[in-house]
Amino acid sequence: MCAEWNGQLSRRELLRRSSLGFGSLALAGLVSESASGAMTPEVATRPPHFKPRAKHVIFCYMSGGVSHVDSFDPKPALNKRHGQPMPVPVKPTMFNNNGNIMASPWEARPRGQSGVMMTELFPHIAACSDDLAVIRSMTSKVNEHAQGNYFFHTGFPFMGHPSAGAWTSYGLGTENRDLPGFMVLQSGGAAAPHGGVGLFSSGYLPAQHQASLIKADSDPALPNLKQRATDVVQRQRLDFLRSLDEPFAQSSGEPSIDAAIRNYETAYRMQSAVPELCDLRGESEATKKLYGLDSPFATTVAYGKQCLVARRLIERGVRFVELSCLPQTIGAGQAANPWDQHGDLKKGHGEMAHQVDQPIAGLLKDLKSRGLLEETLVIFSGEFGRTPFSQGVNGRDHNPFGFSLWLAGGGAKGGTVHGATDELGYYAIENLCSVYDLWATVLHLLGIDHERLTYRFGGRDFRLSDVHGQIIQPVLA
Repeated sequence: MCAEWNGQLSRRELLRRSSLGFGSLALAGLVSESASGAMTPEVATRPPHFKPRAKHVIFCYMSGGVSHVDSFDPKPALNKRHGQPMPVPVKPTMFNNNGNIMASPWEARPRGQSGVMMTELFPHIAACSDDLAVIRSMTSKVNEHAQGNYFFHTGFPFMGHPSAGAWTSYGLGTENRDLPGFMVLQSGGAAAPHGGVGLFSSGYLPAQHQASLIKADSDPALPNLKQRATDVVQRQRLDFLRSLDEPFAQSSGEPSIDAAIRNYETAYRMQSAVPELCDLRGESEATKKLYGLDSPFATTVAYGKQCLVARRLIERGVRFVELSCLPQTIGAGQAANPWDQHGDLKKGHGEMAHQVDQPIAGLLKDLKSRGLLEETLVIFSGEFGRTPFSQGVNGRDHNPFGFSLWLAGGGAKGGTVHGATDELGYYAIENLCSVYDLWATVLHLLGIDHERLTYRFGGRDFRLSDVHGQIIQPVLA
């Protein structure tokens, strides 16, 4: 081989040699790591670009689209003009079954010392208003669930790109050698939003950065991870996999083999880490009550378990945790987008709010009492908002032109409101923000320059914020 080398390496040859070298080291380290407890390079923390305000992210994703005019951006004009035609042209909606202006079923009033206006839809979260940075001028490029979900998670309205959690794991690594850097929690029959598990993909990033899905209220919490053999037998099986992977790495030169090897390592260690993580018996009764685990409503209990496990995950150094809403119990076809009330908004939104309100507020209070909120950024959002006019009799259609979300902790400035929609809540008209701006801001709080966090794929340097994104400075503490 050396006699034939002419001083140049092709890309394939370089990948082949590198893959073999790192792959062999990773596999050989399986035994030594368990003995020494050392952190392997691929899961070690990586230095941020500058001093971070946050170390972790908890993303409470409200799949289906929460109505901003019924929650964090109340509009008195809706009550005054209830039943009247819209005074401005209406853009095409998802179903184009558009009615007149519809008043909110929930009353609004100032909250906390900051006086932020919120409705009664989320009474527990509203009690934490002084910790929230509410952005009322978010916009989206798309008006459909699957595209909206991909756009919100990845910055692109179609599959194939890394999720924000994968980018975070890639940029910073994980503080825990036994758990992945990006985890998605489910419970009570929760499903992936429209678009499927590709929303949590690592895309073209190394595969070890994709999400691991945990069923917070199931045993086993992670399917196919329950140990079914002794350590000796497992070691023999891993050695057998090595005997297959090394020749393949030599012949293919594929870097993905290294990622697969690293995933084997993580899965091996997760066998003991995950059951302990989801065992809540050591939590006090007061803590369980704070999260709503004593609620008579099964959906509140199930979502509360996600919130409590999320706190335990960030305590163990996991970088990015996403929570999943449960299906409605009052209607069919709402598993993937349970906030999607095209009819009977009061009943549907009311049930969904009852599911998540106390658990999320409990999470904020618990993080704060433990001194963890300062280093944990909590995000609450759906893929878009809803129209100020009715769909049919008493529903609301999708509205990507102006909607609300909030941030808490991790360097966000509590008790603030940024941006505004018009008097009816239809269009964002002041300090317009995009998904690119949101993720640029999140990465900034994590100590990452969103323009420098790139990955070359297909001859182009990709990033979470694509070629856009400005940090939303007014929401920073």
